[in-house]
Amino acid sequence: MKQIDFINIKRLLIRSTNWIGDAVMTTPAVRAIRERFPNTHISLLAKPWVAPVFENSEHIDRLLIYDDQRRHKDIFGKFRLARDLKKYHFDAAILLQNAFEAALITFLAGIPLRFGFDTDVRQLLLTHAVSCTNEIKKKHQTDYYLDIIRGLGMKEDNRELYLRLNQRDRFRAEKILLEQHLSLDDKIVGINPGATYGPAKQWPLDRYARLADQIQAFTGGRIIIFGGPNDRNLGENISQRMQHRPIDLSGKTNLGEAMALIERCDLFITNDSGLMHVAAALDVPLIAVFGSTNSITTGPLSQNSRIVQVPLECSPCLRPECPKGHLDCMDQISVEMVFNVVKEML
Repeated sequence: MKQIDFINIKRLLIRSTNWIGDAVMTTPAVRAIRERFPNTHISLLAKPWVAPVFENSEHIDRLLIYDDQRRHKDIFGKFRLARDLKKYHFDAAILLQNAFEAALITFLAGIPLRFGFDTDVRQLLLTHAVSCTNEIKKKHQTDYYLDIIRGLGMKEDNRELYLRLNQRDRFRAEKILLEQHLSLDDKIVGINPGATYGPAKQWPLDRYARLADQIQAFTGGRIIIFGGPNDRNLGENISQRMQHRPIDLSGKTNLGEAMALIERCDLFITNDSGLMHVAAALDVPLIAVFGSTNSITTGPLSQNSRIVQVPLECSPCLRPECPKGHLDCMDQISVEMVFNVVKEML
C-alpha cells in the first residue's frame, strides 16, 4: 500500500453504512478516526434513516445527508451528490460502506485519497485499498469496520459502541410515556418483533404475544411494541393476540424517539435488528432471539445482553427465507425458553 500522508489531511469525509444496526456497529471506527485526526474537520455522509445515529456524535463536525429519495435519486442524483461533495474540497474519504457506488461517488467528487475495503471490484477507484480477507469476514461486524482503520496503519482496539441521544428526543419520549399514563416508577419492557432482510429473522408473532402477557403478569409492568413504518401490521397482530393491552408504538415514532424510549426500558426483547444494536449501545438489558443469522458476527456487543438460539446443522444459513419452507431454528425457540431468561434478567 502507498504511504499515506496523514498530516496534510485537513478535511475528511466518512461514508456511513446504510442500515441502522450497521451504522451503530461502525461507531467504534468513527471514534478511532477522530482520535487519529483530532484537528481534522470530519464530515460524515449518511442516508436519512441512519443519520440520527450520528446526529449527536462528538466525533464528527458535520453530518451530510445522502437523499436518495429526492435530490440524489437515480443515476443523475449520484452525479449531483458527487458535485455536492466536491464543494467541500475533501482531502480524503474513508468508506465504511462497502458497495461499488460508494467508491464511485467519491471518485467522481475528485477526493484525492480514497480508503476502503477492496470489495465489489473497487480497487481501481480507491487510492488505498485494504484487503478484505476471509478471516476479517468471520469477525464481529464491529471489528470488520475497525479492520478498515487498522489496514491503514491505525492501531485501535476499543470496540465499545457509542451512541448519544439529545434532550429533544428524550423530552418527546417522556411526553409519549405520559400520554400512555406511564410514570418514572413503572417497569417497562420493550419488544421489537420486526427485522429487515426477510422473515427468517423473525420469531413468530404468537410467541411474542404469549411472552408479553407472561411478562406483564410476572412484573406488573407495561409492554411497549417497537417497530418502523413497515412493522405496523406486526404490532397490530401482536396487540390483538394479547390478553393485556400493550402500548403499540410500531410505526408511530421516528428513530430518535425510538432510541430515547429504548433507553427508558428495563428490558428490551428483539430479533436480530437495528434496534437490537441501539439497545446494546445504550447498555439496556437485552434479550436477542437469533435464527438464520450469525450471532458471532452480528450479535449484540454488550455485557448486558443474552442471546437465545437453537443451533442447527443448517444454521446460520443467512437466508431471508427458510430454504426448507419452514423455520426450524425459530420454531424450536419456545416462549418458556425466552421467559426463563426474562426472569433471570429482571
